[in-house]
Amino acid sequence: MSLPSYQPANPDFAERCRKSFAAQSFMGHIGASIDVVEPGYCEVHLPVRGNLKQQHGYVHGGVMATIADSAAGFAAFSLFDANSAPLTVEYKLNILRPGEGERMVAKARVIKPGRTLTIVQADVYGVTDDAETLCVTSLQTLMRLEGKKDAT
Repeated sequence: MSLPSYQPANPDFAERCRKSFAAQSFMGHIGASIDVVEPGYCEVHLPVRGNLKQQHGYVHGGVMATIADSAAGFAAFSLFDANSAPLTVEYKLNILRPGEGERMVAKARVIKPGRTLTIVQADVYGVTDDAETLCVTSLQTLMRLEGKKDAT
């Protein structure tokens, strides 16, 4: 599926997103990285480690939800001006199959940007060298906080 063509309100959106992501200590704690940032699109990658798994050996659902939420937030953030920040207000997440793979990749794309609310779809894939398997699909609503500069 091709992405809609969005024009970012801030020409430095990619650097701003990367700096903001780096300031999230929790993302560093779990080992996640922001690997792709384009206007209205973001990918968060996470190498799978034993301490991210639940008792059956699958990547914990909360971990998959975390990277989906973060990727969606930065997909929205990529379109915001320099005086706005996103805040998740709601998301619906479906775990389609257990999280397995060498890494998990959350791919998020803006469905509808808005003045106040932005709607984003985020999918999480279990990835190996030769396969990519959809594990999670989600729909998220983010609120634009006007006058709220990012902490970076």
